[in-house]
Amino acid sequence: MSDPAELYAQLTTAFNQRAWRQARELAERLLPTASRHAGVLYMAGIASMELRDFPPAVECLRRATALEPKRADFAAHFAKVLARVGRNQEAKVAADRARTQASGDPATLDTLGVIYTQLRDYDSAATMFREAAALVPQHAPFRYNLATSLIAAGAIDAAEVELEACLALEPSHWLSHLTLAQLRRQTPAHHHVDRLESLLEKIDRNAPDTEALMSLNMALAKEYEDLADYSRSFDHLVRGKSAGASRRDYCIERDEALFAAITTCFPEPVATTDGHPSAEPIFIIGMPRSGTTLVERIISSHPDVKSVGELMNFGVALKQMSGSRTPALVDADTIERTCNIDWARLGEIYLSSTRPATGQKPRFVDKLPHNFLYAGHIARALPNARIVCLRRNPMDTCLSNFRQLFTPNSAYFDYSFDLLDTGRYYVLFDRLIKHWQRVLPGRILVLDYETLVDSQEASSRRLLEFCGLSWHEDCLSFENNSAPVATASAVQVRERINRRSLGRWKKYESQLKPLRDLLIAAGIKLTP
Repeated sequence: MSDPAELYAQLTTAFNQRAWRQARELAERLLPTASRHAGVLYMAGIASMELRDFPPAVECLRRATALEPKRADFAAHFAKVLARVGRNQEAKVAADRARTQASGDPATLDTLGVIYTQLRDYDSAATMFREAAALVPQHAPFRYNLATSLIAAGAIDAAEVELEACLALEPSHWLSHLTLAQLRRQTPAHHHVDRLESLLEKIDRNAPDTEALMSLNMALAKEYEDLADYSRSFDHLVRGKSAGASRRDYCIERDEALFAAITTCFPEPVATTDGHPSAEPIFIIGMPRSGTTLVERIISSHPDVKSVGELMNFGVALKQMSGSRTPALVDADTIERTCNIDWARLGEIYLSSTRPATGQKPRFVDKLPHNFLYAGHIARALPNARIVCLRRNPMDTCLSNFRQLFTPNSAYFDYSFDLLDTGRYYVLFDRLIKHWQRVLPGRILVLDYETLVDSQEASSRRLLEFCGLSWHEDCLSFENNSAPVATASAVQVRERINRRSLGRWKKYESQLKPLRDLLIAAGIKLTP
C-alpha cells in the first residue's frame, strides 16, 4: 500500500480538481486506516454525491460531521446530500445547525442558500445569499445566486441590479446574460443585443466555450424574439441548444425503454389498493412549459392550500423502495422493480419526506411536471390524492421546451437540446397520458392550457371542484399571490392571464416544418 501521507496528498489534489471518481477511489484506499479522519470522510462523501452514489455519500458525510461537529462546511454538505435524497426534515436540522456556525464563511453561506432553496425555505435562502454577497461583494457567483432568489420572490428590479453588478464584475458570467434577457420583455429602446453580439464574436472558435455559446445564443434568441426578428431568433436558438447538446450523451432509445417499462408495469386498470389514505397532495403533471405553474398558482391562491414547488421526493422515494442501483433517478430498471412494492409504505415515505414544508395547511401542491412518469405509482400509493394533467398545443409545447434551458444537472430534460428529439419525446408523453386515462379512469383531470386562458373562471371552478376545494375568489387573482416561484415561469405568473404565448409556434412556422411533419406522422392531432 502506498504511504498514507502520499495518498492523502493525491486525494486532496483530485478533490480540488473535481476529479470525483479518482477522489473516491483514493478515499476508499485510505479509509481502512483512516476511518476516523474527518477530512477523508468529507472528501469521500462529496465525491460520492457528485457521482450520484448517495448511500455512501450520506454515510460518509454523517460520520465526518459527527467527528467535527463545529465544521459548518461539513454540516452544510451533509444537509445538501440529505436534501438530494429527499430526507428534508433531517436536511433542515443539519442546515440550521450549519447556519449557526457559518457566520463569516461566504462559501458555506452560499451553499446553505442553495439548500434552503431546495427545501423551499426561500426567505432563509435569500438571507444566506445576501450575507454571502455582502461578505464578498466582488464575487460574481454570489451576486448571481442572490439575483435568482430575488426573482423567485418577485423582486425583479432588485434582481436586475444584481445581475448587472454581476456582469460588471465578471462579463464572462454567461448565465447572468441569459437570466437578464429572460427577466423582462425587451424593447427597441431597452435591450442587450449589441453587448451579446459583441461577446459572441469574441468567443475563440478554435477552443469554444460551450457554456458561453449556449448562454449567449439563447439570450440572443430571447431578445430577437422580443424584437420580432424571428429568423435571427431561431438561428441563435438552434446554435445555443446545439452547444448544450455537445455536453450530453442523449439517445431517444433510453426514454423509449423507460416509457415501455412504465406501461408494462401498469397494463390494466388499477384497482383500489391499500395505499396511504392521505388526501393532502395535489399533483400537477404534464410536459414542462405547458401551464403547470399557472395552475399551481391558481390552486395555491386558495387559503387551504400550500404550494411546495417542484418536489423530486416521489421519484426519490420510489427509487429508494425499488432497490435499483443504477445512477439514474428513473430508468427502465427502476420501474421494473416497482410493480409490486408496498404501496402504503411508498405513500408514507413520500408524505414524510415533504415535511416540514407541508402539513401546515389541509392540502399541498406538488408541481413537478415529470411526475407524469409516476402517475400509476401515485394512484396506487396515494389513492385519495388528486392528479391534474396540463395539455397544451403540441407545437407550442415542443417549441417552448426547445426554447428553455432547464436545470443543467437534470437528465429529465436531455431531450430538449434537439428540436426533433423534443418532438419524439412529446409523442412518448402523449401516448403515456392516453394510457393513464385508460388504466386510471377518473383519477386524472386533464386541462387544456388554451381553454384555461380563454375561460379562466369556468376552468378554475372545474379545477377546484375536482380537487375537493370550495370556491374562493382569490383563485381568479393568482397574480397577487406573493408566494415565491422558483421555476422558469417566475416572471410570467406574476402577470394577469393573457394570450401572448398562444400560437407562438406560428412565428417560426417554416423552421418548425420538420417538427410538424414528425408529429403528424406519429398520429398527433394538430390544429391549423
